[in-house]
Amino acid sequence: MNDTSFGPEVDGTPRPLPARVPIRGMHAILEPLHPRHATELWQAAQQADASWTYMSYGPFASEAAMRAQVASLASTHDPMFWAVRPVTTGAVSGWLALMNMEPRNAAIELGGIWFAPRMQRTRAATEAMFMLLRLAADDLGYRRLVWKCDSRNAASRRAADRLGFTHEGRHRAHMVVKGRRRDTDWYSILDDEWPRCRDAILAWLAAENFAPDGTARRGLAEIRAGLQ
Repeated sequence: MNDTSFGPEVDGTPRPLPARVPIRGMHAILEPLHPRHATELWQAAQQADASWTYMSYGPFASEAAMRAQVASLASTHDPMFWAVRPVTTGAVSGWLALMNMEPRNAAIELGGIWFAPRMQRTRAATEAMFMLLRLAADDLGYRRLVWKCDSRNAASRRAADRLGFTHEGRHRAHMVVKGRRRDTDWYSILDDEWPRCRDAILAWLAAENFAPDGTARRGLAEIRAGLQ
């Protein structure tokens, strides 16, 4: 019998890193972030200064400043950023990333999320996050999916709960962001929890879950509870 006093044994094979390729869904297309997206992102960010409150950068004073930030984000492999193009509008309206990749520990974070107000709380936004979670968990085999956010960011905490992440705790005075102390809340989904989260999100995104006016008939939490 294996000694489990130090924790259960797991497959220790290092997981692959994600590839910088487009990912197409029903409601959103993820395109590897590139400076050519800067103009559309600059347009999406107009009159949306509040959307940058909890980001380490932004808002931007000019399109050139936005372009410089996009170029910087697009130049790294970890974090790896994708631009989000909602199918309904065809206009790039945000970005998000896989980051803090730990292939040997099979852990990876979904983060760096900025969605313009016009994309927030849409099927495209939910699907964009889901596609990267599914890439990490199903395609690449990561065991631990991570979400972190400023403890003051109520919208991000709600999003983590909605997607099925479990709150793990708060790191006090974890970072300095824009000259202010940031306490960070940590969340995770583990490999044995992911199938239920995945099935709930797929059921929420299904066409039959939406009324003709675009209103969801059932919320994600309700669907996930029904899968227990």
